[in-house]
Amino acid sequence: MRQLFFTNTPAHVHLYKHAVRRLRADGHDARILARDYGCTIPLLEWYDLPYETYGYCGTSKYSLLRNVVGHYRNILTAAVRFDPDLVFGMGAYAAHAGAVTRTPVVLLLDSEPTTLDHRISAPFADAMLTPAAFRKDLGENHYEFRGFKESAYLHPDAYEPAGDVRAKLGLGDDERFVLLRFNAFGSHHDVGEGGFSPAQRRQLVERLAEEATVLLSDEGDDVDADALPAREFDCHPALLHDALAEADLLVADTQTMVTEAALLGTPAIRSNSWVGEDDMGNFIELERRDLVRNLRSFDDVLDAATELLADEDAPARWAERRAQFMAETVNLTDVIVDVATDPGSIDSVAGLSRRGTADLSESADARRLRRGRERGGRTE
Repeated sequence: MRQLFFTNTPAHVHLYKHAVRRLRADGHDARILARDYGCTIPLLEWYDLPYETYGYCGTSKYSLLRNVVGHYRNILTAAVRFDPDLVFGMGAYAAHAGAVTRTPVVLLLDSEPTTLDHRISAPFADAMLTPAAFRKDLGENHYEFRGFKESAYLHPDAYEPAGDVRAKLGLGDDERFVLLRFNAFGSHHDVGEGGFSPAQRRQLVERLAEEATVLLSDEGDDVDADALPAREFDCHPALLHDALAEADLLVADTQTMVTEAALLGTPAIRSNSWVGEDDMGNFIELERRDLVRNLRSFDDVLDAATELLADEDAPARWAERRAQFMAETVNLTDVIVDVATDPGSIDSVAGLSRRGTADLSESADARRLRRGRERGGRTE
């Protein structure tokens, strides 16, 4: 079979990297259409994954608007040329590529606020997979799994640290360090949202530098590390999870790295404008499991960070909580591979359960999936 995967951000590379490798090792022609955004391309090169770039996008809010027409032109041309049997992605690009090529589409979604993207993507999706903590019902083709999208690469069966990240970062074996992750807030779903102000970022660095070495990961490259008692995370981005696993604390106004810290057993503090009663389900669940602290007030962030760094028992508690939580989750890569190789049997894929009420086996979309399977993977 031919499977087409979309990696629009660096996180999507991690999400699909193991599945693409396994599919290709089993003789499938799995390929990636990638957006040149952040460190997406360096990650694809690092993991030696087969990809084609469909366009560039910067971290400003207007970069996507300026480039979206060219993106679609390149995506549709590449998709028609490849003629896939199945398309995987996280939004409109994948959904519309599937519509044009009359190919079944599987969307993997985890962000409730991206309502517009859901509206323009869902009508073209044959299946939508979300974490069980997802707080929206996306309809009859909505399936859920135990865990988060990060379970595809940070599940204990999937994640293998390199083991030498401290040396690469110039850190001693027992040197305590904090990772700070700052969001660029440049995506379409970030409009009207925000995190730490420049003054708060400086104050945060200065306070935490009194307790530990501070490493900065700044998506927007807005912070001048040379002017602060901190230094940039200057290893290859593929080693960021290894650093995160070794860190004593993560403080961030972004999203994905907070979930990654929780799944690695690292204490994490998250603060941005999404925090509150209408927050995303995954962060509510992680806080319920005492793996993440979601704090709106900056003063509360400073107090919590100082408290956690002073708590010598925190690493052991987080490791125990992480082990308990991960024992209840699936290796999402297994789910992706099973769906990719036999999409017509999605109702019986281990680790998935139906969220909606309709019977996929009776839908037109499912009949199209079955036809593809009966014809050895090709759809009409």
